[in-house]
Amino acid sequence: MHEKERDLFAAFAAGRIGRRELLKKAGQMGLSAAAAGWFANEAMTRALAADFDWQKHKGKTISLLLNKHPYTDAMIANLDSFKKLTGMDVKYDVFPEDVYFDKVTAALSSKSSQYDVFMTGAYQTWQYGPAGWLVDLAEYIQDPAKTNPGYNWDDMLPNLRAATAWSGVPGAELGGAGSKQWAIPWGFELNSITYNRKFFDELKIQPAKNLPELVEQAKMISAAGKSYYGIGVRGSRSWATIHPGYLSAFANYGAKDFEVSGGKLKAAMNSPAGKEMTRLWVDMIQNGGPKNWATYTWYQVGTDLGAGASAQIYDADILGYFMNGGDNKEKGNLAYHAFAPNPKATAPTPNVWIWSLGMSNFSKQKDAAWYWMQWASGVEHALFGARQMDFVNPVRASVWKDEAFRARIAKSYPGYLEQYEASAPGSKIYFTPQPLFFNLTTDWAAALQKMVAKEIPVDEGLDQLAESINRQLKQAGLG
Repeated sequence: MHEKERDLFAAFAAGRIGRRELLKKAGQMGLSAAAAGWFANEAMTRALAADFDWQKHKGKTISLLLNKHPYTDAMIANLDSFKKLTGMDVKYDVFPEDVYFDKVTAALSSKSSQYDVFMTGAYQTWQYGPAGWLVDLAEYIQDPAKTNPGYNWDDMLPNLRAATAWSGVPGAELGGAGSKQWAIPWGFELNSITYNRKFFDELKIQPAKNLPELVEQAKMISAAGKSYYGIGVRGSRSWATIHPGYLSAFANYGAKDFEVSGGKLKAAMNSPAGKEMTRLWVDMIQNGGPKNWATYTWYQVGTDLGAGASAQIYDADILGYFMNGGDNKEKGNLAYHAFAPNPKATAPTPNVWIWSLGMSNFSKQKDAAWYWMQWASGVEHALFGARQMDFVNPVRASVWKDEAFRARIAKSYPGYLEQYEASAPGSKIYFTPQPLFFNLTTDWAAALQKMVAKEIPVDEGLDQLAESINRQLKQAGLG
């Protein structure tokens, strides 16, 4: 690279010029956009090394346990930057999600030192943290000798920082007093509507404004005799059925999973608001959902949308994002819509899922592992992933402001930025943190299946669920 080109990319890395000006001047120098992106990433890596001893653990090797995901793909694509920056090597195992969490639990519960860092959801830390399996990362974040000065923890979206921190006291507020930072947010999803513009144009309809409208719209679409049904939502007997669209709507109606009083938990999902919302949800699935709804996971919901079998989904915005690309049949036909289910609500309140990074308390090289964690969750890698890969949704405010990222999304994903900006202020984890989360939420999904199958009326089903959960809470000393 010539001196003028090196100076250009150094100016970009230092923030003296924006990406638009960089690409313009690089083009004048005869560089393609792809080449400019590569040189820009190299310049940012060099800039990182200027004010922190990234070579402190040179020669060491750390091991990662990762879920098969576009976030993982983006990291692997950029991993050479980390190796050059630190002189460290990185080994990793990648597993599909249907077995991934079992691998994590097995490694941690056996106190294995095989893996130093792993991907986790925030919900999982409610089990891993109090069990002593995780490192409290606040001690690293707050230590200037271990954390580079450009890490900028405050750039992480505040709702996500809070959602990955907990005191371990059942019912206590996430991110509240006495919380430990059990994980670092890496990428996240909020829940909204993704719809097929081609199908909606064919039927001459617009996205529904609230849940009662959505129920009737889904019924109409399914009854229209087309090759697609009204709406896709998850339905398998799993905690993962409750946390996306269902709990987002549940929270928007003002309903809660638990009430907390005097340090004790009491089931509250059978409140009048909870019953009202659930009756609508069950009606929507029975008359507008897929025939085999009870088998539907993230994968089936997404596949149907991408293949044109469903007209819309109420699920993770990033699921809709992924279905609008790749080799999906309906690529280019999908659009996005922020959704407030309660007709009385003023804004959406999406529950969130956060893929996060946790450090094993059994790692033999925690300081070296932290170097990888701060790089992988840092601004420079986040920009690489957002601009050049499918690293959405970013967890950093600065990345959402990046012109190149915004232009890429606006061009190919109509309405995505708008749905995000309308939904993000009210997005957080709406579950009450408690150690029985997975068992109790799976029971909730099983009860929902019975309601949809007309084995039990909604009101009675929620009452029985609450009674069962209260018995389990008392047995565990939580209620």
